[in-house]
Amino acid sequence: MPRGKSIGLVERCPECGSINIIHDLDRGEIVCGSCGLVIQERKVSLQPEWRSFTPEERESRSRVGIPTTYLLHDKGLPTTITRIDRDAFGKKLPESKRYQMYRLRKWQIFSRAQSSEERNLATALSEIELCASHICAPAHVREKAAFIYRKVLEKGLVRGRSIKDMAAAALHAACKIVGIPRTLREVAGPNRRKQKDIARCYRLIINKLNIKVPIPDGKILREAKKRGVTRGKSPISTAAAALYIACLLNDEKRSQGDIAHAADITEVTVRNRYKELVQQLGLSVQDARKAKSAQIKRNTLH
Repeated sequence: MPRGKSIGLVERCPECGSINIIHDLDRGEIVCGSCGLVIQERKVSLQPEWRSFTPEERESRSRVGIPTTYLLHDKGLPTTITRIDRDAFGKKLPESKRYQMYRLRKWQIFSRAQSSEERNLATALSEIELCASHICAPAHVREKAAFIYRKVLEKGLVRGRSIKDMAAAALHAACKIVGIPRTLREVAGPNRRKQKDIARCYRLIINKLNIKVPIPDGKILREAKKRGVTRGKSPISTAAAALYIACLLNDEKRSQGDIAHAADITEVTVRNRYKELVQQLGLSVQDARKAKSAQIKRNTLH
């Protein structure tokens, strides 16, 4: 006979003070392994009735549904009428009932996106998924892009503008906020949208939603700004020169012409800014390249 009951987690036997506690889930009892006292009986097991051996199997057998997500226009909380034309006992429904269930399923599908805003959101979210898959964006970036687009839709900024352009701009803004480098060309890739239109929508989103986008600041640019080298110079040319110096220091084979073409400036401008940065910051680019080459040769010999 049980001599005591306990509510919650039992850590010690109230009779002998032993910590050898046995949880018998088959009989619903908590028993002391030292003195045999039944501490609690008729205990309800909150564990699942199935076993799982891998994380994938445990997740697939979960009793709950999918978590709410901004990537679905209803946030993953729909009401679904399945196509199983059988009742709760497994019997086949009569023809009249089957026709009624068909009509209910049809109206249920229509009711999931009744208003124009919901249809707009469903189209935009599918576009975000398409662009995100093209640039291999992680899940948290997609969630951020969907959240930004919902805010844009609430403020009525999509009115009169392309849904696809605004969706791509929201994804580009999410990449900027999270710190994942993706260009407008990459974001516009799957649907061949014009980069100019996406950039215009991106600037609108940033200004209207007051989004603070972190500006990447490399080590060379940070030092140049500290010494006042960037004062009065074009930011694009200074960034291109800093990138060229970084390529030289890391033994990346990129010519001044390649970087000038990517930055849409002349090769002469890159060369002039490069000379100024090397001189003002006291960088020994040639020595670093020689040391790097020597290290590669030593590693190859060994």
